[in-house]
Amino acid sequence: MSADTSMETRFIADRMLGTLTRYLRFMGYDTTSANRLAAGNSKEDTLLLDMARQEHRVLLTRDAELARRGREQAVFIISENVMEQVQQLIDLGFARRRLDLSRCSLCNTPLRDADEAEIAGSDYAPRDRTGLTFFWCGQCGKLYWNGSHGKHISERIGRELRER
Repeated sequence: MSADTSMETRFIADRMLGTLTRYLRFMGYDTTSANRLAAGNSKEDTLLLDMARQEHRVLLTRDAELARRGREQAVFIISENVMEQVQQLIDLGFARRRLDLSRCSLCNTPLRDADEAEIAGSDYAPRDRTGLTFFWCGQCGKLYWNGSHGKHISERIGRELRER
């Protein structure tokens, strides 16, 4: 887990950027999503802009008109490829290349160290826990550790992304 992330960019992503949202969370960035809003609201774009301003977040969108309306508070995400999307944010200075298991990939809640009962109570925790550190989402009850999935993401970040 990283040290102080209180000064880092915080994001809000539109519905078209679910995979980017999860990657940013895996990278330790506070990233909320339009998916937390009720679907079908005709004023969703305005709500997203208001939330970005009020919560001091950068709005990430694949909608060019919404990005234009958001001005400096929004980023139009050009590519459909998640790694190219992350690279765009790195190139713009909004993100750094890293893997930081400090946020739940599902709900964005900060993770904490898991206790033994939480690890033992998880039906998907590995039997061999040697050398593994476990984290827990108190909001949705998900257990995390840097196993093969985390290593795959870390390798992908290292291989496909470059620092600014």
